[in-house]
Amino acid sequence: MSSALTVVGNAVVVLGALVFATAALGIVRFPDPYTRISAVGTAGGFGIVLVVTGALLVQPSLSGLVKVVAIVVLHLTTSAIGTIALARSAHLTGARLRRRHFDELATAGADDPTRG
Repeated sequence: MSSALTVVGNAVVVLGALVFATAALGIVRFPDPYTRISAVGTAGGFGIVLVVTGALLVQPSLSGLVKVVAIVVLHLTTSAIGTIALARSAHLTGARLRRRHFDELATAGADDPTRG
């Protein structure tokens, strides 16, 4: 049973690391600060939950469970506040949304019989 938990725990930690890597890719690829903040805030919250849960599965204990619950609760609350603060700071400094290049809804228009 212990080796099965270790394998599952390691897989969950690797999955969490992949979520963080996806967030890092979002920082590089997304065009404006608002979408970058969204990517990091969302992926960071989910990634940390996966990493600490995987670590708990690798070395399960009651004190570890208490620590994981505290880490998850504290991180999710502070991450939300930090993300809001970053977005507000971007707004106050005048960061602009990047203009979209393609609008699907603009092309579905004149010949659509369902439009009123």
